[in-house]
Amino acid sequence: MAQAAMIKIKLVGSPIGRQEKQKKIVRSLGLKKMNQVVERPDTPGFRGMVAKVPHLLAIVD
Repeated sequence: MAQAAMIKIKLVGSPIGRQEKQKKIVRSLGLKKMNQVVERPDTPGFRGMVAKVPHLLAIVD
């Protein structure tokens, strides 16, 4: 069975002072600290979450 594609997401902007909805998205991705990188499955759900807060996140190689 093939491995699912993964994306690495990095928190580059602070969620402090942002809307509560944006803070919840960042936390649900598993990001707690600035410059933290997490690896998540490359699914439409996770891509949609990243698309909601592109000013706070970056996709890294």
